[in-house]
Amino acid sequence: MRVIAGTAKRLMLKTMEGMDTRPTTDRIKETLFNMLAPDLYGCSFLDLFAGSGGIGIEALSRGAKEAVFVEKNPKAAACIRENLMHTRLLDRGEVMQTDAAYALRRLEDERKFDFVFMDPPYEKGLERQMLELLSKLHLLKEEGMIIVEAAKETSFGYTEELGFSIIREKVYKTNKHIFLERRKGE
Repeated sequence: MRVIAGTAKRLMLKTMEGMDTRPTTDRIKETLFNMLAPDLYGCSFLDLFAGSGGIGIEALSRGAKEAVFVEKNPKAAACIRENLMHTRLLDRGEVMQTDAAYALRRLEDERKFDFVFMDPPYEKGLERQMLELLSKLHLLKEEGMIIVEAAKETSFGYTEELGFSIIREKVYKTNKHIFLERRKGE
């Protein structure tokens, strides 16, 4: 796994051994960031279930002002810190080694984000749990976007009732990205 573009372009990132994390492939990451490119510079980026930190590091490399990485697994959190040091982006990244729900509640009064990206373990219902929590909190800036990476089969038919609109869906071979924003007036 590597950084695709920006100040850390071509630098290889460390990943964890085994199946505890599921790094986003370079091809999918490149497609995602090509869609986000116009809005990345100077943004605040939240990477939930960050794994080895590849998504948030890509955002920083491409000009995000700051990124917060939330990862419960201690080995994965250590991997993120190593990757931030290796890419020389540690000064703009913060690693929270904790549960995603706890991190969201803790961040509520401290920060607002332009992008909230989440890639939770598939088929455990965590996407819905996090979206339900995000619908009650004020972590997303007014024009902010939530991006969920999920298994291809995952249904998001409940998002309207939570106050979110799906503005885009990008389907790949085995997974997909869902792009959400708060419905106007919510």
